[in-house]
Amino acid sequence: MTGQRSDQSTVLAGILSGSAAAQLATIEHLAKPGFWPTKVSSPSEDFLGAAACGKCHPTIAATQAKGPMARTPARVNEAEVLRSHPKLTFQQGPYRYEVVTSAVGSTYTVRDDSHSLSASLLWVFGAGTVGQSYLYQHDGQWYEARVSFFGTLGNLNFTPGRALALPHTVEEAMSRPVSNTEVIGCFRCHAVGVTSESSLDTSHLFLGVSCEACHGAGRKHASAMQAEMLLAGVPNGEIDRELIIDPGQLGATDSVDFCGACHSTWWDVRLSGKTGNSTVISPGYRLENSRCWGKGDSRLACVTCHDPHAPLEHRAEVYDSKCLGCHASVAGASAPDHPGAACPISKTGCTSCHMPKVDVPELHRPVTDHDIRVVRPGVTLPG
Repeated sequence: MTGQRSDQSTVLAGILSGSAAAQLATIEHLAKPGFWPTKVSSPSEDFLGAAACGKCHPTIAATQAKGPMARTPARVNEAEVLRSHPKLTFQQGPYRYEVVTSAVGSTYTVRDDSHSLSASLLWVFGAGTVGQSYLYQHDGQWYEARVSFFGTLGNLNFTPGRALALPHTVEEAMSRPVSNTEVIGCFRCHAVGVTSESSLDTSHLFLGVSCEACHGAGRKHASAMQAEMLLAGVPNGEIDRELIIDPGQLGATDSVDFCGACHSTWWDVRLSGKTGNSTVISPGYRLENSRCWGKGDSRLACVTCHDPHAPLEHRAEVYDSKCLGCHASVAGASAPDHPGAACPISKTGCTSCHMPKVDVPELHRPVTDHDIRVVRPGVTLPG
């Protein structure tokens, strides 16, 4: 990992230019001092879990727990998708895939005309609305199933990026071996309390993205607030300003990069070499490519439109007020604080036209493109 980080840092330093210099790859943010999502730094006893946070922030904790980020990953015996779909199947060429769930667990089997292999699934990642992927272990080695569940299909298909045109064996068709480091990386984005980059102890994790994933370990903050209540009766936070993180105070570029720690920053995508439709699943990259982004405006960060403490809103009209935060509502009424021109077509449903849904074949569903633009028929999807 150290060598890879050094190599990527060298590449990054060589290609930074212009306004992109303010943007960083996640590896660069992790190398800087202080908290950043997915950074391994606090001991396990410093994490309290969302229930402890909810004692002082009950409304926020309750709504955040309803979102899909808070419900993944899960142990297989807690996976609602598998319970409600007790038999899932898929076939590609001679290989037949099956996940059968019963009271004792979920068994993953792949067979051809002469061989069959089975394994007990251990972990699921993804709530299933879009998709859900599976991990299992065999002889101490982690494996990722080569197939996943997709909500639009109600069944299995190839895990994105894992399809093989012509597997040579049932073993190859069944799964992909993954390193312990990669598995830890999965939990660093999907759980709270990962405290090692070399070993994984799931017994101390708080599963799902909850308060401390974005605000940092909460024990010192909670202790400071309790002390303040004892001393003054009403806490005002003065003695713990440095003990808890408020991502809402970040500037626009850092704010998008903050979410990009798990959803990919602009430079994460550039360094990966991805282009075209495959980049649509990286909303921060698409947003920062859009004309609306410019040099970065605090009115146009991820959290401008998406409340991380609440489930995602799918109604286009909900976001109209955000667009009108920068765009004039009447033709010719542009001003320094509203530099965007008024739309000549409509005053409602802005995102339905200017942030179209783009088909991402490997997800088997269209995904909202965050490259905000005037979409013209026949024009190739921007990069």
